[in-house]
Amino acid sequence: MNTAEIRDWHAHVYFDPATRDPAWALRERIEKEFEIQMGRFHERPVGPHPMFSYQVTVRNEQIGPMISWLTLNHGDLIVFIHPNTGHDLEDHRDRAVWIGKSVPLALDIFTKKKD
Repeated sequence: MNTAEIRDWHAHVYFDPATRDPAWALRERIEKEFEIQMGRFHERPVGPHPMFSYQVTVRNEQIGPMISWLTLNHGDLIVFIHPNTGHDLEDHRDRAVWIGKSVPLALDIFTKKKD
């Protein structure tokens, strides 16, 4: 696989009711620090993500600075980062980067047959 196949990246910041406020504060800091597309603030598990989360869409040229910044600024929050190549299962399972702890994902959503 060639890196040119990476369209962009998603960083998912995970939180729970106890870490909601720090997650929101980190979101606001990301928006001030980067010209970036922010996703919805989900206060429930969504898709393969087992915790509350929000998504940050990161352009290829931003991924190095974003990972560096999140590594230093994530606090106690978990950050899951993956490329977007169009191969969702592999992107989430085999090509992921974790900052902080890692948690199991609900990857079966990528392998269930669609009716």
